[in-house]
Amino acid sequence: RQISVNAIIAFGMTVVIIGAGIDLSVGSLLALVGVTAAILATTSGLPIGAVLLAALVVGAGLGLLNGLVVGDAGVAPFIVTLAGLTIFRGMTLVLTDGKPVSGLPPVFGRIGYGTFLKVPMPIWVMLAVLVVSYVLLRHTAVGRAIYAVGGNAEAARLSGIPVRRVLAFTYVYSGLATAVAALVLTGRLNSAQPTAGQSFELDAIAAVVVGGTSLFGGRGSVWGTLVGALIIGVINNGMNQLNVSSFYQQIVKGGVILGALLIDRLLSQRKA
Repeated sequence: RQISVNAIIAFGMTVVIIGAGIDLSVGSLLALVGVTAAILATTSGLPIGAVLLAALVVGAGLGLLNGLVVGDAGVAPFIVTLAGLTIFRGMTLVLTDGKPVSGLPPVFGRIGYGTFLKVPMPIWVMLAVLVVSYVLLRHTAVGRAIYAVGGNAEAARLSGIPVRRVLAFTYVYSGLATAVAALVLTGRLNSAQPTAGQSFELDAIAAVVVGGTSLFGGRGSVWGTLVGALIIGVINNGMNQLNVSSFYQQIVKGGVILGALLIDRLLSQRKA
């Protein structure tokens, strides 16, 4: 249950990174989707189903915005999503005036703390996103196109793959996965925090690279990402249990990403 939010975000991040992209905006997007859903649920009078759907649409829509700038404008993904990180966090603070949104309907609590067959709901949601991500990448034409674009975008273009559309889709999927994670986290906290999601992009990227997905694109799997998320979760929990300062925890996470990147680079050079 503790790693479910990071794992869900990381599954979407895996799709982006396999396509040779990166999404640094997921933490801020998670906060924005969470407060949007909470505000709609507490003030709009809409049915809860419509609120949840609206949250998913917001996540996918803002992901599409990232994807269009990356794919059509040709701006580097790092720059686009770094801008998104700042913009989405600013939008969240504007919407909430920096204050948490509480008084949520009971359905949010069921998403965060409910159980089905004695298994916590966040785990079921995580497994559902895992299966959907696996089927997408391994058993659909879109998934094969994502691997092709990540491996060699120019060769993919010459073979008839619409590279721009594929890139845009990866960010839509990342935004959608992040929106699902936002609903789970909002349910677990029973409120929407404008500061939620800070550094979540770091944990998600760490889970992806530790799970064996190449940051250079074209190689990886969501099953590896699940293992990576479990490893990062154990590291985080272990450091908390040992009362390791949060300052040192950031150093450790950064070191894990750097180490995994260096190993991936060495393996790629040997294969070449």
